Amino acid sequence: MSHTATAGQIELTIDGQAVSVPQGTSIYEAATSLGIEIPALCHSPRMDPVGVCRMCVVDVGARTLTPSCARPCEAGMQVETSSPKVEKHRRMLTQLLVEEIAESDPTASSKNNCDVTALANKYKIAADPPQNAHFHDNRFQDHSSPVIAVDHQACILCDRCIRACDDIQSNEVIGRTGKGHTARIAFDLDVPMGESTCVSCGECAAVCPTNALTHKPVTLPIVDAVDVRDVDSVCPYCGVGCAVTVHATDDTILAVSGRESPVNHERLCVKGRYGWDYALHPQRLTKPLIRREEYYPKGPLSPEVQDSDSRTKSKSKPGGIVDYDTVLPAFREATWDEALDLVANRFKTIHEERGGDALAGFGSAKCSNEEAYLFQKLIRAVFGTNNVDHCTRLCHASSVAALMETIGSGAVTNVFADVARADVALLTGSHAGANHPVAATFLKEAVKNGTKLIVVDVRRHDLVDFATHFAQIHSGSDVAFYNAVMHVLITEDLVDHDFINARTEGFPELRELVLRDFSPEQTEPMCGVAAEEIREIARTIGRAGSMLVFWGMGIAQHTTGTDNARCLISLCLMTGNIGRPGTGLHPLRGQNNVQGASDAGLIPMVYPDYQPVTNKDIRHKFEQAWGVELSPDPGLTVVEITHAALQGEIAGMYVLGENPFVSDPNTNKVRGALTNLDFLVVQDIFLTETAEFADVILPASSYFEKTGTFTNTDRRVQVGRQVLDPPGEAHADWQITAEIASRMGYPMDYASPAEIFEEFAGLTKNYQGLTHELLGATGKLWPCTHPETEDGTQILFGDKFPTPNGRGKFVPCPFLPADELPNDEYPFVLTTGRVLEHWHTGTMTRRSRALNALQPDAFVVVHPQDLSQLGISGEELVRVSSRRGTIVLAARSDNTVSPGTIFIPFHFREAAANVLTTDALDPYGKIPEFKFCAVKIDAAV
Repeated sequence: MSHTATAGQIELTIDGQAVSVPQGTSIYEAATSLGIEIPALCHSPRMDPVGVCRMCVVDVGARTLTPSCARPCEAGMQVETSSPKVEKHRRMLTQLLVEEIAESDPTASSKNNCDVTALANKYKIAADPPQNAHFHDNRFQDHSSPVIAVDHQACILCDRCIRACDDIQSNEVIGRTGKGHTARIAFDLDVPMGESTCVSCGECAAVCPTNALTHKPVTLPIVDAVDVRDVDSVCPYCGVGCAVTVHATDDTILAVSGRESPVNHERLCVKGRYGWDYALHPQRLTKPLIRREEYYPKGPLSPEVQDSDSRTKSKSKPGGIVDYDTVLPAFREATWDEALDLVANRFKTIHEERGGDALAGFGSAKCSNEEAYLFQKLIRAVFGTNNVDHCTRLCHASSVAALMETIGSGAVTNVFADVARADVALLTGSHAGANHPVAATFLKEAVKNGTKLIVVDVRRHDLVDFATHFAQIHSGSDVAFYNAVMHVLITEDLVDHDFINARTEGFPELRELVLRDFSPEQTEPMCGVAAEEIREIARTIGRAGSMLVFWGMGIAQHTTGTDNARCLISLCLMTGNIGRPGTGLHPLRGQNNVQGASDAGLIPMVYPDYQPVTNKDIRHKFEQAWGVELSPDPGLTVVEITHAALQGEIAGMYVLGENPFVSDPNTNKVRGALTNLDFLVVQDIFLTETAEFADVILPASSYFEKTGTFTNTDRRVQVGRQVLDPPGEAHADWQITAEIASRMGYPMDYASPAEIFEEFAGLTKNYQGLTHELLGATGKLWPCTHPETEDGTQILFGDKFPTPNGRGKFVPCPFLPADELPNDEYPFVLTTGRVLEHWHTGTMTRRSRALNALQPDAFVVVHPQDLSQLGISGEELVRVSSRRGTIVLAARSDNTVSPGTIFIPFHFREAAANVLTTDALDPYGKIPEFKFCAVKIDAAV
């Protein structure tokens, strides 16, 4: 901060030092800018000051001392922060606090980070037990939460935890109860923390200045460790990409805390803060494994061919994660040379005998940009095919297809934090509180500051409590609903004619369709939303000066997913809500590097940076860069590869960090496909359900054991930094991929991930000029014209779209039903998704002690009315069946779903939701319909 006054600034003196600060700066902030530390117990820089603890008082020459956190600086002010008068006050206050919180049980608290203890040590104040025994009756300990310990005796009622819960995370769980000496913090209506609506984000414990709220150790208490290193990195879970600091020793991680970044401003969710110990799990793969000859045919159970279309069936597999004692006997340990030579030779043989298109690869959105780039380069330049895909095919492929078609780019057009400048936020098909918890805090915060929130979903979730409008639509009716909204916008003249005329094409055709077929009255029976509510939602949108649209899997994972996204894009084009502050299209990305893996080319029809493989000039560019002739034919997508393997058209496959046996639809068909492969290589950190079918298993590195870049949902490219060495003989993923290529006769010699990134960025437009070094601590948004001095481009397409004519395109979408509708035999609609505590196929989170304790078991959410009609009580085991299979799990009575709709999370292998789902595909994005299939429910015998 400059110490010379400029316009809008004032000068003052603090402890004899002159300082110039902007008007409105607090004394506390000004002192901090000079490196002067003022103790504070109720204040934290991320919170509005309240000045209740009085520990931060300073002397400004007035009759009384003033709290520095709440007092603005004044011109000419003379401030003393540690005068004898101030120190006497702080010592007296510390004495009172020490007496207040002294423990009746000396072992009650870990004292791992207590500011009062630090002050007591400074002032040499001894802590004596309180004299009144009854004082402790209301100051008990609460260990009901798996991740946070509560010691009410250590609480000084500073309210930091309350304000962190309310103002930072907007969860609003913590308050106060009691009066006088009986006053204490309370959760919800004074229930144990573990029984409350607490989402275990840990923000309260992170800001607590005493030992009242402490993080329970996941591995070792951080105070018991020596030589602790702090490594700045990025969270390995969802697409938000929260910046973290990992606290570790040489061989273990102790804790993870949020750090300042434009992405999360130090906030974390339960997975980011407590879900990292999977990397230290004893089941980590540490040596290469080769299947024993006596264990063929592959797989834990030999599938039976059921009918002429080769669908397979088998008995249910055992519950929980993979049973190593059952599966490992099918494999033997091998050296890296033996395993890699076998892999290279088998892939070369298949290539020579059947051609490159008999091979395929599944990459991973959990891997870095460098690993994704290298993996697709191996498949294209060495295998000789474009049969490479990853989990974007299972999440946002339809969104990308629609965005590319209509506005010429598959990227988000604005960052999620810009919702703060939006008049309206539309959240549709996304349980953001569970799937993108930190992004959800920005939405909640915006609502508190005046943004109107519209939620459209088939399930009610926590963000509905913040919404101006909630439209609980019928599953699969998104097109009908949004066409009706556009009908109202057009008939009531709430569209942006200037934007439509200057920057779009195709509006007359869309206008004709929605006016003819989608009045609110026509649409009400289709979507289940009252006609007048449709009109009110449309008016809220049409009268807003700016709107930012967020969507998730509830939009994308349908056979009409591309149509759903087309409608949202048309809605923004129609109202001019692209290219300005507080506007834009933001499909919230699922895994931590879905955006980056797609950018890096893990898509069968495009090279890195979405450059089509069918374009001769582009193909020639990559042929020159890679030194080989490349296939001109687009490859197969995830589900198409599975179908081809089942038919024997794909013979060899390389799966890196993915678990298609659990993540892909129609599990029994996936089982048959994996079993039918001639050769399968799985590279992973655990023995996954997919790895059970492998011929060779290669032990890989976890997120914390490598350095690489990851691109979040905002397009922010950040560096994840290595914390630990891989266990045993496990190797970094990029090194394994490079070694396979080299042994197949295509040398890949890279010294570091930074060198790989340089090659990747040099072949793109959007990453051009970025380097590991320039990305720094908080990364850059792509595109970034001047990475040396700029953060990157936040808002895209302010003037024109990257389409041939620079215009956005309206695409009319008639309403089409789902692929598989309910009937008398299968009367319910199943929708699948995630829960807050788990991630993807559970490979990581179910090996995290805290996360598994918070949500250990599979369940199905059923409306109470449906359970009553079925004669089934809540928590009773039920059998859910579709035309493809059956699973057994506990019923959970819950009116967040509508009658006739049920919800099952897909993380639980023992009751895998994808046993039930259909593998019908969207014709454009080739994404499966995870969000709609017909099922029936019976009581389990």
